[in-house]
Amino acid sequence: MRTRAVLISLVAVGAVLGPAGSAQAAASGDVVVFSTEVQPLDVYRDPAGCQQLPTAAHVLTNRTDGPVRIYGNPFCLGPSVVVQPGYGTHVPGGAGSFSA
Repeated sequence: MRTRAVLISLVAVGAVLGPAGSAQAAASGDVVVFSTEVQPLDVYRDPAGCQQLPTAAHVLTNRTDGPVRIYGNPFCLGPSVVVQPGYGTHVPGGAGSFSA
């Protein structure tokens, strides 16, 4: 029951913060995510808002003109790691996300 209350709270916060985040200008450039050697790269062109990472995501490269934030959850909420343009980082697989 407590887990359900937390999930409902997160969805409510996302609903409130979601529109505010979409008002920002989209980053110009690409965010490239490497998952495995047998999968093609996932390329997010001019990303805007919260993007869920692929399940097998391993490395994210920021090829945009602005910082990208990496989150350990699919909602782009809570603590994050900032990746500056021209840099990359390992990312959590399964349920991570990023925002540009």
